[in-house]
Amino acid sequence: MNVDDTPTMVKIHQFHRRTVSFVRRENPIGPRVQQTWDENYESLLIDVPRMEASMSVAPGFELDAAREFGRVAPLVVEIGSGTGDAVVQAALSRPGTNFLAVEVYASGLAATVTKIVDHSLTNVRLVHADAVDVLEHMVKPLSVAEIWIFFADPWHKNRHRKRRLVNRAFAELAASRLALGGTLRLATDWADYAIQMRDVLASCHSLTNPHADQSLHSGTGRTGFAPRFEGRVMTRFEQKGLESGRAIYDLELRRT
Repeated sequence: MNVDDTPTMVKIHQFHRRTVSFVRRENPIGPRVQQTWDENYESLLIDVPRMEASMSVAPGFELDAAREFGRVAPLVVEIGSGTGDAVVQAALSRPGTNFLAVEVYASGLAATVTKIVDHSLTNVRLVHADAVDVLEHMVKPLSVAEIWIFFADPWHKNRHRKRRLVNRAFAELAASRLALGGTLRLATDWADYAIQMRDVLASCHSLTNPHADQSLHSGTGRTGFAPRFEGRVMTRFEQKGLESGRAIYDLELRRT
């Protein structure tokens, strides 16, 4: 199977009732990554039944984490795992935790598989699907220890902001999948998106912000942002933001 042999997205009413937060685009991959993918994807990529759209998840399909990972352990779901830098480093440092990497770009998944194989990791599985469908159909309520969303596309132009992943409906969905006491972690380098996420998540009554009364910058009145999550490694997205002079904003919310 060639990693780029993914079917063209079919725009059907069921899947595109909402505006999705991604546009399909792929980067070419090298022969070594392709070979590693071909040899390992069947054991690492969860086979997801679709509706008609290529990134959909068919209703009724639920993740059996004990079967997929071969054990019962806390589950962390990373949405938009990119090329796998964050999830692979986390899996290395937390061998007692299971990690589910959700990504729509096949090239990113292929790069992640290569890193998993290079480190001989057994506690990471991948899903090639839309994050909202994964949470809505695959992930059972109250089953996830942590959900991570690091540097999601900010869709910074005004006309594109409706595509932003974190909105009120998504906040309620993500909160419903977290176990009691579970944590939702987010990071962005776009100030207006950070403020939007903070305010949207504050309106979700099943999430609490332990940093709600703490100011990110003394005297600015910008409250509610968390210290940098130590488990989040530096990625090219964060580095690019810093090099552009943008501040990094972390959010941490708990399921009550």
